[in-house]
Amino acid sequence: MSKVKNVLLGKSLRTDEIKHERLSQLWGLPILASDAVSSVAYAVEEILLVLVPLLGFAAFGYVPGVVAAIILLLLILCFSYSQIIAHYPSGGGAYIVSKENLGEMPALISAAALIVDYILTVAVSISASTMAIVAAIPSLARYAVLISVACIVLVTIVNLRGIRESSKIFGIPTYAFIFSMGIMIAIGLFRLFSGTLAPITYSADQLASVLPTEAFQGLLVVVVLRAFSSGCSALTGVEAVSNAVPSFRDPSQYNARHVLYLLAGIIVLIFGGTTVLAVSLQVVHISGTTVVAQIAQAIFGRNFFYYLIQITTSLILLLAANTAYNGLPLLLYLLAHDRYVPKQFSQRGAKLSFSNGIVFIMIIAIFLVIVFDSNPHNLIPLYSVGVFISFTLSQYGMFRKWLREKDKGWKYKSLINIFGAIVTGVGSIVIFYSKFLEGAWMLAIAMPIIILVMIYIRNHYAEVQKQVELKEFAPYYPRPSGGKGTPCIVLLQSINKATLKALNYANTISDDITVLHICRYPEHAKQLRAQWTELQIPLKLEIIENPYRDITHTLKSYVYKKAKDLGHGENLTVIMIKYVANHWYDAVLHNQTTAFLEQNLSHFKNVTTILVPYHYSLNTIVEDKNNVDIEG
Repeated sequence: MSKVKNVLLGKSLRTDEIKHERLSQLWGLPILASDAVSSVAYAVEEILLVLVPLLGFAAFGYVPGVVAAIILLLLILCFSYSQIIAHYPSGGGAYIVSKENLGEMPALISAAALIVDYILTVAVSISASTMAIVAAIPSLARYAVLISVACIVLVTIVNLRGIRESSKIFGIPTYAFIFSMGIMIAIGLFRLFSGTLAPITYSADQLASVLPTEAFQGLLVVVVLRAFSSGCSALTGVEAVSNAVPSFRDPSQYNARHVLYLLAGIIVLIFGGTTVLAVSLQVVHISGTTVVAQIAQAIFGRNFFYYLIQITTSLILLLAANTAYNGLPLLLYLLAHDRYVPKQFSQRGAKLSFSNGIVFIMIIAIFLVIVFDSNPHNLIPLYSVGVFISFTLSQYGMFRKWLREKDKGWKYKSLINIFGAIVTGVGSIVIFYSKFLEGAWMLAIAMPIIILVMIYIRNHYAEVQKQVELKEFAPYYPRPSGGKGTPCIVLLQSINKATLKALNYANTISDDITVLHICRYPEHAKQLRAQWTELQIPLKLEIIENPYRDITHTLKSYVYKKAKDLGHGENLTVIMIKYVANHWYDAVLHNQTTAFLEQNLSHFKNVTTILVPYHYSLNTIVEDKNNVDIEG
């Protein structure tokens, strides 16, 4: 497995190399803007899917107004998130803003909404990418799900190789899409104004399945609001830049804000230009192709430029998933730091990326692609609700911040944010209501479950911390007379009651005890040594600096050197702590690293691994705001 990992991911990076992995404006734009930019590939289509079947060709009179409202909202969001970037350099976007200004529950709602949005970003964008491929090569339609799963795995592997490598791989296709769409819009508008571009003509059979069979008799405002809610998929990804501020090179806030402005400008140009062409050409959605593909065919015909548009559209939709791979792992890191998700999400992998979060995205996205048959239209109803909830909470949070702090210009800033909060709040309600029967009802179940799970994990860690907390190092059992000389290593992560039990056990089997801490974070090691000295623990503490996050290799090297010095018939004992809960499902929160280390040490012939169980009971639920330091 280690060899396969090295082949797929490449050489591991040292922790101090992280500064070289951060993004510049040049490469940050395609990485974090790919989701929002790619939305134009299906946002106009989603608007037409709502309006045309009800209003027929009269729908084209309403499309520009819907798009103009979406662009106005985009500019408001751009202002709001630029302020978030300026005031919250640690990233986290809506979650951090809500946590600081609105409280715990709104923060958890924001986090749940962002988790849903990011995962759906992967599923929707990959499915839309596959649809673009199928539009160009119809014979691949039967393999749509398989193609989508393969694309998710590919994007996952590239992201596991690190931010710098993924930015170079994904950046060029994103710029190619922007360039090719710019050419299509420029030539299309030139031909349109020169009178050489006529509306697309459809056969009677094609229109029969699209146009309404009788005159529309409902409320027009409801239809327009539904179209607006569908078209708001163009806004997804705008929040990604504010979530990933730490991923930029210094000055990170300056670079992040400029990427956000560039992102907004590109969306306005491409989304607006595509809308003008779609309305002028009177494009309707027909099965087997896309609106962008029809526009490209009308402008270029079936030549090189047509296929260039299809290829770059497919690639940008594929790479749009990369926005989630940069945003969600960082959000999970912040949630793990606050103990709302398993602590494993706070650990960086071999290439300094949050690899556990990346793998988590892959698993859930593949599940959604399979369940929804890789059809983006089936996933869109679930898509916009989550992001609009996070929009609303982040803007209302910033409004509360301006009212509290009253910084320079706080009055006009607060007015913009409260207006944006009202618009996005109404949008959330409209989207949820209009998409409820199409599948949005599932979010009414999924989001509360996510929130309850996060609260449970937080309370679990708080209760365990309370039970294992060690305020003074006593009692410490003295070494029995006639102790044995078998060398013993006790692995140490933090000093608590479980540590005391492990040391007492080691003291009963050996008089040659080394307490070993493999240091991934120097500040933590410094605190650990100070605590060790303060408690006057009468054992040798050895701390090994480890420049990489994976401690397996360092531990194996240390154990190998110790085992090499063993005499005939001697054994080396390695003692680790295993937390034992009274619920089987709590196992995912502890002991993952312990189990992995035990499996690796089992390959040594004269090394015995002992797991000292520490039992705790979760009969009561406690509220504890202190950080929990239980790692397994």
